[in-house]
Amino acid sequence: MHNFPLFSLFILLIGCTGIPNGVTPVKNFDESRYLGKWYEIARLDHAFERGLSHVTAEYALRKDGGINVVNRGFSVASNTWEEATGKAYFVGKRDEGHLKVSFFGPFYGSYVVFELDEVNYQYAFVSGYDTSYLWLLSRTPTIGEHIKMRFIEQSKALGFDTDALIFTKHH
Repeated sequence: MHNFPLFSLFILLIGCTGIPNGVTPVKNFDESRYLGKWYEIARLDHAFERGLSHVTAEYALRKDGGINVVNRGFSVASNTWEEATGKAYFVGKRDEGHLKVSFFGPFYGSYVVFELDEVNYQYAFVSGYDTSYLWLLSRTPTIGEHIKMRFIEQSKALGFDTDALIFTKHH
C-alpha cells in the first residue's frame, strides 16, 4: 500500500483543531455507532485526495481510547490503491462530534461532524478546521438526492464553496 500523496505535509501545514465559524459539532455523538466503514460521497479538493476515486474511511477503537482511522482510495493515474492510517481523539466531550485526527506524528487536524443521521448513522457532514475542508460521508456508496441537496445547501450557508465539490466515483 502507498501513503496518500502529501498526507504528511497536509497534517503538518494544518495542524489545527479549531472549528469554522458557524459550524457546530453534533451533540449526543455515539462513537460506537460511528465506527465502521464510510464511503466518501463528496469532498472539496486537496492534494492528499486529488485524483482518487472509491474513497472510504474506516474507524475502529484503539486500545488507548482513541479511534483508528484508515482512509483508502483508488488512484487512476497510478492504477493503485492508496492508503493512509491515522488516529483520532476527542477534543472535548466524547459525546460531541469534534475530534482531532493525525496521520503524522504529533500534528493534528480537526474532524468536525456537524450533521449526522442520528437515528441510523447512515450519513455525516464533516468539516476540517476551516471552510476549505468538507466531506459528505455515507454508509453506502450512494446517497439519496435529498440528503445531497441538504448537504450542499447547509454547507453553502456556512460559507463552504459548494460549487467546487467533487462527487466521488464508486462503481
